[in-house]
Amino acid sequence: MCGIVGIAGFSPVNQVLYDSLLLLQHRGQDAAGIATAHSNSFSMSKGNGLVRDVFRTRNMRSLPGNMGIGHVRYPTAGSAASSDEAQPFYVNAPYGLVLAHNGNLTNSERLKAELFKNDRRHINTNSDSEVLLNVLAHELQSNASGYSLDPVTIFRAVAGVHARARGAYACVAQIAGYGLLAFRDPFGIRPLALGKAESEQGTEYMFASESVALVGMGFEFVRDIEPGEAVFVDLDGKLYAQQCAEKSSLNPCIFEYVYLARPDSVMDGISVYEARVKMGEYLADQIRKSMPPSEIDVVMPIPDSSRPAALELANQLDVPYREGFIKNRYIGRTFIMPGQAVRKKSVRQKLNAISVEFKNKTVLLVDDSIVRGTTSREIVQMAREAGAKKVIFASAAPPVRFPNVYGIDMPTRDELIASGRTDDEICAEIGADALFYQDIEDMKRAVRDLNPKIQTFDASCFDGHYITGDVTTEYLDRLEYMRKHPEVLESGGLQMNLGYSANQ
Repeated sequence: MCGIVGIAGFSPVNQVLYDSLLLLQHRGQDAAGIATAHSNSFSMSKGNGLVRDVFRTRNMRSLPGNMGIGHVRYPTAGSAASSDEAQPFYVNAPYGLVLAHNGNLTNSERLKAELFKNDRRHINTNSDSEVLLNVLAHELQSNASGYSLDPVTIFRAVAGVHARARGAYACVAQIAGYGLLAFRDPFGIRPLALGKAESEQGTEYMFASESVALVGMGFEFVRDIEPGEAVFVDLDGKLYAQQCAEKSSLNPCIFEYVYLARPDSVMDGISVYEARVKMGEYLADQIRKSMPPSEIDVVMPIPDSSRPAALELANQLDVPYREGFIKNRYIGRTFIMPGQAVRKKSVRQKLNAISVEFKNKTVLLVDDSIVRGTTSREIVQMAREAGAKKVIFASAAPPVRFPNVYGIDMPTRDELIASGRTDDEICAEIGADALFYQDIEDMKRAVRDLNPKIQTFDASCFDGHYITGDVTTEYLDRLEYMRKHPEVLESGGLQMNLGYSANQ
């Protein structure tokens, strides 16, 4: 999960890019970067840390130009510590090209080998985003007549990317001397939206991972980029769009609606807030079947993303809703922090219980999901220490039993508390008196109710079905091996054919 933004305007875009990344900061707190275009060349500034820490006045002054892209990163592949893997990435041949990517390629190792052997391109990092950049650069070179580009050629190049790349990717890229390009993978797993704003010089365009960034910057939301589609804005501000995939279908990541996205965003025609409210409604039905609501004294959310579900659940059960935990806004999202020890320590720093709301009460705690169980275990213990008589835990999402390979940092099965455990065993692990999970079909129904045109989702971390059809058991085993032995990956000593099943 990362956040990307691209702007093609008629006035300097550095401040708008910076402010947009602040609105997308929840999508990544590991690194940030901005690249702008001017006089057929690029300026770029990036580094590890939050947006406010990476960019100082001197950095902003070094980013002139009326067109640019930005990125906030949390690590899903590569090294969490290396600033070399902060995005955007840049290549200078055959055209100056910078790219920012949200998602994860499932065949990056195979592509890396092809780029070195056939395309004579060398990859300098472990990031699949650099691989994707070089695939795009090669396809531009292969489809161009001489050194000149036009929208038709650019769209053919994106079609070549779709033919070679597997997995999830939403991208923004700049081509020196030509313009701004945005495209989305043929399955539409990761989100990407288009907005516009009118100025005296003409129409300005903006692309972003979430609509909240568009609206927050004064741009009118136009539409979502379609799966497999590419949109190009030239230097004169003219927009071109074309479907570049032979086959495409919309399968948005349902975890965006559960946790990742801001509640005030609208993605693929679905209000994230309303989806979470619906999840609370369906979860209430499930709890009502198992226990009388009168046994619950109070419903409390685990702030912030579970609030809409918890509030609707309390309304449906006719049980008082209370805020029992106060959140320290200066601590990052623990789910996307690398390392169990860091996450465990951060829970106590991030949340503090209000004892008066817990004392001698049976409390129903509602969270958006339970992934590793570290946060849930600490929160249950905090509730008991605050005086709760009983602690019931409810998850607005089903059990996370499978790795996610499309851009969410949960790749190893032994890190997932629900992997190989029953609900009763999970309840014992987190120390709760009772545990309720959302039903998988109810979760999908909660989102589909708001846009019936979407029939399928990427819900792989819940149901184990990988929508791209290329994720095998061998792939997952090797991915876990690399995660547990990063020194092997960094040394380049492990050559693997990842991302293809045996019959492909």
